[in-house]
Amino acid sequence: MVYDGIILSLLIGWFRGGSLKGLATMKLRGGWLFPLLLVVQMVIFFLQENVTWIAKISNEIFLLVYITGLVFLWLNRHQPGFSVIFAGVLLNFIVMAVNGGRMPVSVEAAQFLGREYIEALKAGLYGKHQAITSDTLLPFLGDIIPLSPPYPRQQVISIGDVVMNVGAFVFIQHLMLSAPRHRADDAEKETTTAPAINK
Repeated sequence: MVYDGIILSLLIGWFRGGSLKGLATMKLRGGWLFPLLLVVQMVIFFLQENVTWIAKISNEIFLLVYITGLVFLWLNRHQPGFSVIFAGVLLNFIVMAVNGGRMPVSVEAAQFLGREYIEALKAGLYGKHQAITSDTLLPFLGDIIPLSPPYPRQQVISIGDVVMNVGAFVFIQHLMLSAPRHRADDAEKETTTAPAINK
């Protein structure tokens, strides 16, 4: 869901006259942490079903990833939107922490994702997710919001995901509009249309 929000934010920023060049001005403390955390999550996702020792500690690794992400966001809290992103990640972390390191997912809300997904969810074999049961704590913070057509990608998201996307939108708009596209275009036109000066 966060990736969807980033793509949407980029498109809106473009239509608002912003420039992707603004992204080049992004300066984040510990910026290398973000891609590293993504890689770690992908590795755990693909290996936890085949490597026993990874499966045993995957819950703890997911929580550690979230803690590291929260530290990264806190270090950059002065950036526009980062305090909102922090709040969203914190909400997801809380519900995962109190439920053993997995994100609870509403089986009812996820029915449209197919039987195989539901079976894997109930078996606890799908990434960092698990089905919401009567024993689940704070289920309202889990993945309970279904997104289906006309939304282009079917998925179930959490309140924390929504909050994170709001923060990401604010941050991306700030970067793109800090280098408006029309200003560069106007400068180029002035350069190309300026009359030659005879010496």
